[in-house]
Amino acid sequence: MDVILMERVENLGQMGDVVTVKDGFARNYLLPQHKALRATEENREKFKQQWTELEARNLERRTEAESVGTRMDDLSIVLIRQSSDTGQLYGSANARDIANGVTGAGFNIDRKQVLLDRSIKTLGIHPVRVSLHPEVTISVNVNVARSEAEAEQQEAAFRVGTLAAGAPAIAQAEDDVEAADEAAEQDQAVVAEEFFENTSLTPTEEAEQDSESADESGTAADVRSESGDTTPDITDAATPDAKAS
Repeated sequence: MDVILMERVENLGQMGDVVTVKDGFARNYLLPQHKALRATEENREKFKQQWTELEARNLERRTEAESVGTRMDDLSIVLIRQSSDTGQLYGSANARDIANGVTGAGFNIDRKQVLLDRSIKTLGIHPVRVSLHPEVTISVNVNVARSEAEAEQQEAAFRVGTLAAGAPAIAQAEDDVEAADEAAEQDQAVVAEEFFENTSLTPTEEAEQDSESADESGTAADVRSESGDTTPDITDAATPDAKAS
């Protein structure tokens, strides 16, 4: 179906453009939302007559949207949800939830203005686009957490760059702990290596030397035993008096 766009439609065209779309898309979305007219000769002529008025109205709405967008800059809303230990939500956060959150922050929008490709299903901070006007789109940070305290922690981590956008906060924390454990193990290995490098013998050499000393002592004892010599070593047989002299 050929239609005349009454306003800019993303990925389709600007106001006044005549475009060809699928019949279902036109009947179910463009025409009911007054975003387009059927491209009949009558409507083409009507659009030409109203062009100046439509352009002025569009400019006014766009200016207002840009003003609202400036005030909404860096807006973050909090959605409290229950989740599993891995950060997967029991349910999801959808466009209606986000629209309600933005409205609660003082900016009146409806769910159709929330450009959400799929529902949010994990904890963390998720940037979501909001259309204030066909030519004005902003980004809102949706902070999904299990409590207000956790939301504050996620916000702080996101601001300093330790929490990536869209990453489950729990999974991120587990990764940080694992990385810290690996770093600690590496530090311990380095310390051990430096210690052994500073000793005269390696652990293997020390063990071999201890083994050889034990073998020699055992051999000497065996020889004395076979010869019937039970005389103890001189140092062992020395009496207190001899030691004193």
